[in-house]
Amino acid sequence: MAHKNHLLAILTEQMYDTLAPNLHQVSLNRGDMLHLPNETINELYFPIDCLLSITITMSNGATAETGVVGNREVIGINAFMGGRETTQTEYVVQIAGTAMKIDAEIMRREFQKNQELRDVMLRYTQAFIAQISQSVACNRLHQIEQRLARWLLEVQDRINSDELILTQELISNMLGVRRSGVTQAAQKLQEEGLISYSRGHIQILNQQKLEAKSCECFEVVRDEYDRLLGRKNRGKK
Repeated sequence: MAHKNHLLAILTEQMYDTLAPNLHQVSLNRGDMLHLPNETINELYFPIDCLLSITITMSNGATAETGVVGNREVIGINAFMGGRETTQTEYVVQIAGTAMKIDAEIMRREFQKNQELRDVMLRYTQAFIAQISQSVACNRLHQIEQRLARWLLEVQDRINSDELILTQELISNMLGVRRSGVTQAAQKLQEEGLISYSRGHIQILNQQKLEAKSCECFEVVRDEYDRLLGRKNRGKK
């Protein structure tokens, strides 16, 4: 059984067939808010070719990304980890595309009674914690140019495309830095022939050199995902 979401793809055929009648493909638009603070999580989303962000907005209106979710992941795990509500985070669509949606109550019920699904989701949770932890360290210790390279690589890895529809305003919010800093960093990457950027459209031109330009954080997180969940098919769409 092949599937473009990695978590669904690594389930056995029997486990996937159990979930399949309750999985519904949906189209998500950029800017869609899938969850707001203090709301009950009613659905989980397994992205296929869209990009979702978990963000936190401070009292002064500043926004920062705390986690990125694409075809390696699922969003809404609080629903079956003991807390059906979140008090701080928002789930927002950053790149439009499709996802598989499932009712949170159904997912929680299967999680509780099925060892295989529980093992996969717990290993995924461990990998996602690694992503968050590494991002915290990266944002504290590494230069913005390295962080931008890392973030672009993370996005590319999760939508299987070198074409990224991302504005500098969005990137600055996700990295928690000034837009001018993103502009300067993007210009340097463009001058070195690693990316091209124009009007909210970024194309990765040289992935190998972009990985070399990035800090070690991208590789560390990718390797941890591979260790816990198996290597993802990285063929482009």
